[in-house]
Amino acid sequence: MENQQLIPIKKIVIIGPESTGKSSLCQQLASHYSTQWVREFAREYLLANGTDYRFENLLTIAKGQVESEEREVNRMMQLLSSPVSEKVYTQDDGSTSILPLFIDTDMYVLKVWCEFVFDKCHFWILNEVVKRQYDLYLLCNVDLPWVKDELREYPDLESRERLYHHYKDIMVNQRIPWVNIYGNYEERLQRAIAAVDEVCKLKPSSFPKNIDHTHRNY
Repeated sequence: MENQQLIPIKKIVIIGPESTGKSSLCQQLASHYSTQWVREFAREYLLANGTDYRFENLLTIAKGQVESEEREVNRMMQLLSSPVSEKVYTQDDGSTSILPLFIDTDMYVLKVWCEFVFDKCHFWILNEVVKRQYDLYLLCNVDLPWVKDELREYPDLESRERLYHHYKDIMVNQRIPWVNIYGNYEERLQRAIAAVDEVCKLKPSSFPKNIDHTHRNY
């Protein structure tokens, strides 16, 4: 795995149960910061192969997700090495930091998926959880209405709340900064922007007064 300190990209992961606005938030954030986002590979895979998946299929999805992320990171690095394409912000200390990369889903999501459905997880996924390095997690809460989708499995609030608390337990017990994203779509976007600005040092270190600090552990 690359030395994160040498990479001028802030990797922001959006996670949470289904139908919590993860992909929409990624797209909004990428647009706000004029940067890129990594799409969820599982959606592409299931649309192509059907929803009758097995345990081994989740390993294929996990590897596809990692490959998609690495491909986008490498593409951004190449672009940022060009004087024409370079986009930088000035940090508080006068140095520069590069625009964030937003990632829809990571190996924590695949871990939860494996364990929730099959009560076990691939060792490859667990190893990737340990190896991969990120700068911020945005955990999407389940307080949005569930929207029917051909790939979604859990319309009942009870299942989605169980999944949310599973993700929250993971966030509490890992070392990367994370923020609980809740409220309506605009409130979620503003909370996410405040968190990203804080981590990327794009503005003075303070959240707006209406941002909940409860789950901000940095």
